[in-house]
Amino acid sequence: MNVGIIGTGLLGSAIAKRLASSGHSVLVYNRTRQKAESLKKFEIQVVDSPKELASKCELVITILKDVPVIEQMAFGENGIVHGKHDGLIVADMSTISPISSKNIAKKFTDKGISMIDTPVMGGPSLAEKGQMVVMVGGKNETYQKCKTVFDAIGEKTFLLGENGSGHAMKLAMNSQIAILALSLSEGIILAKRSGLDPLTFLKVLNSTYFKTGMSINKGPKMARGDFEPSFFLKMMQKDLDEIEFTAGKVNANMPMTKLANKIYQKAIKEGFGDIDYTGILSYLEKSK
Repeated sequence: MNVGIIGTGLLGSAIAKRLASSGHSVLVYNRTRQKAESLKKFEIQVVDSPKELASKCELVITILKDVPVIEQMAFGENGIVHGKHDGLIVADMSTISPISSKNIAKKFTDKGISMIDTPVMGGPSLAEKGQMVVMVGGKNETYQKCKTVFDAIGEKTFLLGENGSGHAMKLAMNSQIAILALSLSEGIILAKRSGLDPLTFLKVLNSTYFKTGMSINKGPKMARGDFEPSFFLKMMQKDLDEIEFTAGKVNANMPMTKLANKIYQKAIKEGFGDIDYTGILSYLEKSK
């Protein structure tokens, strides 16, 4: 397929490269064009507007920061809707509230454009290997038309229901991840302050059924103070805002998420926003 990607951050760039290597024709747009230029060496075309990208693609994937940016790229001047053609599909891979997602889907439908939400689990390294988990909300018939694209980036796909279902699942997953990073951080801190080697703490933890993918893959990096970002701490905090907003709308009691959000907010104020989300450990170690 001719696939367009709007948003070439860590994940967007990785997905673009994976799709290009899988035989798809890939075009990208980024508001700061310079950040997308490096993708040209992978035979990926950089275009000048969402309108141009949509006009040349069968599928447009949006991987953007938040709802205002999505709406600007979708419905603003030179937005996606201005590049409409028969059969155009939009798949939103951002992390936003399912409530907002439904509203955006309706706006696209009113313009005669099909939209599904397709958030993913797994960072850039898994995207480049095609090992992500894809969570789909929207009409199955729409998803089936672009299934080959998502098969190229994901090893598991879950069809969850109506528009917004994918984003609801993504937020539920990210609430676990944010809190797990805090829990693992506290375990490492307590072990270190008690005179234990944090790597030994992880060895013990990972020998039990309490082990997680985070404790296995991220844990050793955390213990060594390596917080090279695969997902920025500031983006995790943004997602916690979305989780709190959604929880309020659906009457979900989430006290731990509220507390986690406050901690991540404080970490950002102290200058930790541009490291990996597991760098919450570094903030906790330096704060009283």
